[in-house]
Amino acid sequence: FCLRKCAFLSDNGLVSFAKAAGSLESLELEECHRVTQFGFFGSLINCGAKFKAISLVNCLGIKDLNVGLPPLPPCESLRSLSIRNCPGFGDASLAALGKLCPQLQNVELSGLHGITDVGFLPLLESCEAGLVKVNLSGCPNLGDKVVCKMADLHGWTLEMLNLDGCKISDAGLVAIAENCQLLSDLDVSKCTITDSGIAALARSNLINLQILSVSGCNLVSDK
Repeated sequence: FCLRKCAFLSDNGLVSFAKAAGSLESLELEECHRVTQFGFFGSLINCGAKFKAISLVNCLGIKDLNVGLPPLPPCESLRSLSIRNCPGFGDASLAALGKLCPQLQNVELSGLHGITDVGFLPLLESCEAGLVKVNLSGCPNLGDKVVCKMADLHGWTLEMLNLDGCKISDAGLVAIAENCQLLSDLDVSKCTITDSGIAALARSNLINLQILSVSGCNLVSDK
């Protein structure tokens, strides 16, 4: 179910819909600016057992949580989370999502300047199933600490990783080379990696890389 540019959709309407649509598997909200974090989290809490994927795109009403959420029943069915270009979404919301959705496998957090390592680390520690596809493109405040932790905790399941525009250096690449044996698609465009980071990937016997993107990496040379 996709709701695009629905200017009159409120939090209450979204939560009521989530309660009523027991067979709903996927929900996408795009440019629904009246929806806030209360509608977003409320829909997750009230969705049915078949609910697998939720996506927020350009929803300007989403602001970071400034109050702690009470203990909530986890949304065990959710496998896929996508939040793109929602400038108010930040660390507190991300950490709360980790606790609420322990079975996530596919995570896309794109164009979010408000999230840092502090918010993303709790989500990595809460995910029990093992992340498979992770897209963090355009999140300039995520760095090596997140990548090293992800490689350590989820290297056994990770197949696709997009770090385009993140603060990633050679240390992140070394962690990937040592831990991510299933990884086939890696994008480190516009990162501060150097030849030695690429060499660590090339030397790794574990890694299964088929696609490597390094556009805009000015410290990588012909060597």
